[in-house]
Amino acid sequence: MGFTGIWAISSHPDSFVAALSPKLLPAMAADRCRPGAQNDWRRWQHAPLPDQSTWYAPVGAPSYSPAADAAVESFLRLTAPGQHVDDLCSGTTDPAFYAVDDVWAELAREDVFLSVHSKEYAVASFLHALGPGRAALLPGWCGNFLLTSAQVRRHLGAVERALSFTPAERSAADARDWLHYSPGEERVLDGPLRMWRHASRNGLGLCGLAVHLN
Repeated sequence: MGFTGIWAISSHPDSFVAALSPKLLPAMAADRCRPGAQNDWRRWQHAPLPDQSTWYAPVGAPSYSPAADAAVESFLRLTAPGQHVDDLCSGTTDPAFYAVDDVWAELAREDVFLSVHSKEYAVASFLHALGPGRAALLPGWCGNFLLTSAQVRRHLGAVERALSFTPAERSAADARDWLHYSPGEERVLDGPLRMWRHASRNGLGLCGLAVHLN
């Protein structure tokens, strides 16, 4: 079944963040606390996945491992859009709220990072490219967060450590990012840090949402 996944990071004044908080923060907390979510996170933290090209060996092949398949499924479950945030942003939970209109509408290009892919989840590729150690430095939960300008500034150092690379590290991370990009499209390893620095520099908060695009 086809789907389109979108990961958006947008910058907003603190007043806008405060207005979003009663809706988004409970949904984000519910996804973080869903049964099994923390187990999936710990499993990935303790056993990083190998290169994605090795994930699905045919059953019966010499390299086939049910345990390896289970680890991959755990990671993909962890990094797929959370049900509570997804339902809220699509208007299912609250028909009066729709992220396309109520969060992302009329934003200037510099105020938003968008990663939209058919049959792919940008957050999954992003976290796999980073690896669990760097990912653990990021605030929020698997691409979802809502932060005031003060929180953005407080987390900026950790985010810069997570998303800054030597040339060799960047080359290795790019090889683990499986998304296909159009010419000029911003990569998942670039957009988040740009947004963090932009928001910090301009005294803005940030909203990160990983959802299905309807």
